[in-house]
Amino acid sequence: MVGIMSLFKAPRNRFFGTITFPALAAVLLTWGNAGSGADAVILTDNFSDPKFSQRKAMRGDWSFGEEGATVTQNDELYRQYKDHGPILIYDLPLVDAEVNFRFKAENAKTVVFTANGEAGHIFRFVLSEAGLSVRAFPPDSESKSIALGMEKDLPLKANEWTKVTVVLKGSTARIQIGDTFDKIFEHPSYAAPKTNISVGFSFGTLTVADLVVKG
Repeated sequence: MVGIMSLFKAPRNRFFGTITFPALAAVLLTWGNAGSGADAVILTDNFSDPKFSQRKAMRGDWSFGEEGATVTQNDELYRQYKDHGPILIYDLPLVDAEVNFRFKAENAKTVVFTANGEAGHIFRFVLSEAGLSVRAFPPDSESKSIALGMEKDLPLKANEWTKVTVVLKGSTARIQIGDTFDKIFEHPSYAAPKTNISVGFSFGTLTVADLVVKG
């Protein structure tokens, strides 16, 4: 109910905010059981296997165990990778997908989830002390990315497990964070085929657990 009710707000430009009224009926029909667990599981990573073949753990000395995958940012590597922190990457051919995971951050400035295509980024959210930023990356735009929303009431929480669900379906992206935040964002570029997804961060320490992808 939270996700549906979040749609009934004053309409905004469809390229720069939450979904608009004209697209409401189409989205409800398209989504169907999205986020309900009805789709098939295509990848599960509980991080018990440090050599899991579908995972790339990069830009840091990741450790794996029952709690999840953990790494602390190395400042030298951060500079080496042009101010990019440690990252987990999963190469998966996707169009529509549901991604679930949990994370716990300590002294981190950002936690980032990204879906990429052959030409580069498609979808991204960034959690920081300032809140949640949601972006799209239209290939024909003069800008590198377009901001679709900034949720200032959703700051990155320190030393606390946070659950995340991202459902990409057609031109929409549904983001669920924690127990209360649930909102749908829309941009035409979100419908592009995806080649991989990733979870990354900057500064401090991050633990990621229970990553499941459905498609």
